[in-house]
Formats: sequence, C-alpha cells, structure tokens
Amino acid sequence: MRIETLPGRPHLGYCTNIHAGETWAEISASLDAHVPAIKAAVSPDAEIGLGLRLSAVAAADLMRPQRLERFRDQLRRLGAYVFTINAFPYGPFHGTRVKEQVYEPDWRSAERVTFTMDAARVLAALLPEGGYGSISTVPGAFKPRAKEAGAVDDIVERLLATAAQLAALRRDTGRHVALALEPEPCCLLETTDEAITFFNGRLFACESIARFAALARLDSGAAEAELRAHLGVCYDVCHGAVEFEDPVAALRQLRRAGIDVPKIQLSAAMRVPTMTDAHIPILERFNTAVYLHQVVISNGHLERFVDLPEALAAFRRGAAAGEWRIHCHVPVFLDDLEDVRSTQDALTDVLHVLRHEPLAPHLEVETYTWDVLPNGLRTGSKAQDIARELAFVRRELCP
Repeated sequence: MRIETLPGRPHLGYCTNIHAGETWAEISASLDAHVPAIKAAVSPDAEIGLGLRLSAVAAADLMRPQRLERFRDQLRRLGAYVFTINAFPYGPFHGTRVKEQVYEPDWRSAERVTFTMDAARVLAALLPEGGYGSISTVPGAFKPRAKEAGAVDDIVERLLATAAQLAALRRDTGRHVALALEPEPCCLLETTDEAITFFNGRLFACESIARFAALARLDSGAAEAELRAHLGVCYDVCHGAVEFEDPVAALRQLRRAGIDVPKIQLSAAMRVPTMTDAHIPILERFNTAVYLHQVVISNGHLERFVDLPEALAAFRRGAAAGEWRIHCHVPVFLDDLEDVRSTQDALTDVLHVLRHEPLAPHLEVETYTWDVLPNGLRTGSKAQDIARELAFVRRELCP
C-alpha cells in the first residue's frame, strides 16, 4: 500500500543520502543495488517514494537531457518515484571528514544557488504535471560563519534570488518546487524560534518582499504569497529533539507563524537521561572523524557544544552535567541503544499527530549514519534496516 494514495496522507520515502556516491553514475548504481530489496519488503505492489540525495556534481550531470531520460527509465524499472531532493551536502558525504564542511558552500555564495537550482530543475523534470516537490538545504550557514560581517544580508539576498528562480520555474513548467531550510544545532537557524525570527523578521519583511517582487517581476500584491510558497522549513525531528523542543508544538508554531513546512525528516537522536562516568566509553564509540555530533545539555538551562569531544572534555572537568541530547541519527525503530536511549518518543508523537493533522506534505526517513554506527545497532543488511525503518514509520502512521 502506497501511503501517499490514502486521502490526506503525505508522501513517504527514505533519503538516499544513506548510500555513498558523489557522481551521478555512483548514485544511480547505488539505487540499483538497494532499492529493489527495500521495495520488495515494504511496497511490493506500488511505487516506492525516494528522497533523492544529489551532490553538486551529480545534479549538474543529471541536468543533461539524455541522463535525465535514462533516470526516468531507471525509476520506472525500479518501481520508484522522486518527490523530494536532499540538496544539503554540496560535496562528499561519506568516507571522509565532513563535519562543519557539510555547510559549505553556504547561502552566502553563488555556488549554493547554482547547485540548488540544478537540483530544482531535475526535480521539476521528474514531477508530474502540476506536481509539488521539495528541496531541503543548509539553514543559512554554520553559526560562526553567519556571524561574519554582512553574512546574513548575503544569505537573505541569495535566498530571495533562488525563490525568484523557483517562481519562474513554476510558471515555465507547471511544477511547484519549494525550498526548505533545515534548522540544525550550531547553525544560523538552530531552533524553531530562530527560524521564525529569521523568516518573518528578514525573509518576509516588507523590504524583502519588495526585493523579491523586483527579482521575480511580480506585482507587490502577488509577491508575498509567491515568496511564502517557495521558501519554508524542513523540520528534522532529530534536530528538534536535540534542542529539547517538542516537535509537534514546534510544527504547529511554524504553521501559526505562516511559515510553510514542505518536508519533515523522520529521524531520532541519541539521549542520555543522566550523564555519568560510565557513559563516557559508550559515547566515545559513536565519536567518528566523519560527522559533527553537536551536543545540547539540559540542567536548569541549555548548554551547547559543537562536537561530542568538546562535551566529553567538559564533563571530565566536572561540568556538563544533566541530560544529554546528541546529534547522531540512530535507527528510528530502536529506543534502547545499548546503554543509552534515543528520542524515538518525539518521533512517534509526530507520527501519531500526522494520522489526523496535515503537518507537512512530504515525509522522509533520514538515517544516514549506518556506515559509522557501532555494529550492535546494525541489525541486518543496509537494505533490511532501511525497510525496517519504513515499516516502523508506516505502522505508527497507520496502526
């Protein structure tokens, strides 16, 4: 049963950033290697939804008409379709140091605009007539970069320029592609409150609407609605849980603020209810040289660390006591993570509300860390574990 065919239900898929590959040839081969087994397990009688991860190199390559047509043929052969693209990581995302480099080039740069529009044109070509697609992206910039002089002004200008191009793409193709900024710890947009302040205080301010109207060649009356239709938030449940947010409340808060949420990323973080010395070696097993593991600690107030080694060093010095939330995407079907816990309950809260409340049109399971997780958390092959995640989500959505 394809969940998006049920009345009022969103599209559901998994994000292919779990598969290594930077060139289009590598990404295409990874789909052939994994999608058939996943589809057979969770969607044997209907198409399976994919959240396609594209690097800048792959997006530019896929823009070539012959490559794009071959990809359409591949999707038909696989029994799959693409409704959303993850255009957050610009370059390599596996097997090398990613950490804070994952945000570069950020929204201060023209390269980010070019990459995003390549991805948007690919997605528009894959959508049906009148279709709606989403693209998740960097939340502006890594917070230290966003504090540089003029950085926020540059970010606003690049986003307005991209929104104008997306509006033109909609007019030219009949396909609506919305850009969704994904708040993440230690970024310009870190919390839901920060996102609302940025959107309504900067992106949707009167001067920004006027600037967008000029860029998009729209009259002032139509400009605000078009801008709001093409810029929104991708809410990652793991990230919200790390920030000690109530994700359901956060999603409703965004809606009340008039900010679209094109996509929710279904994910879970690590949680240590009370940090002790015994947890140090356990957490060190999750510390890799590949990804940032931002840490937020609650003990009467919130204390933030950019990466896990810094938080562990502070704890060894007698600080950083309390409940720890760690930005490490862990399997959504696990609550017990071998002596630590996950924030699975925050995810199930969202899924249960989605049974009757349309919080977002697109849902994407996004656990990209399989290759670096301890062996005990990998319960089967990669395809089996992805299928298990999708099955878990479906059960919680449709009991």
